Amino acid sequence: MDARVAKLKSVSECEAFARNARARILPELADQALKRSVELQAEEHHTDSEVELECWKAIYAYEAVLSAKKGHRQPAARTRQMITKYGMIRAVERVVARKTDASGYTALVEMGLTDLAFEAVVLRHSEHFSADAIARSSERLRPKGAE
Repeated sequence: MDARVAKLKSVSECEAFARNARARILPELADQALKRSVELQAEEHHTDSEVELECWKAIYAYEAVLSAKKGHRQPAARTRQMITKYGMIRAVERVVARKTDASGYTALVEMGLTDLAFEAVVLRHSEHFSADAIARSSERLRPKGAE
């Protein structure tokens, strides 16, 4: 991560930095600022678990993608409702267990943020998830045409 991005201490600083980087045609720096913003937001949850922290990063990354597409702040309301109802791990399992690609996964892949998708979190922390969630995540993340 660029030293200028690492110094950013708030979401608003990250957003301003990303806007300026895009205006100067520096997409790599804009992407780094987006990831820094995601990190800062996730850290506000003060979770004791690395897997939950990464799940929060996935949620904030998805919300950033939604917001960019809509042109205004857009929360991942259904995902947050599932977290409240089922808890983080079970909610993530429900999302990745869908037979079709979840819109969040597709949006993150399109933005080059595959490493922040729930599927990537499931594979990095497989000991917390079911065999079905791991299988679907592996399948989804496998490059098209690779068998």
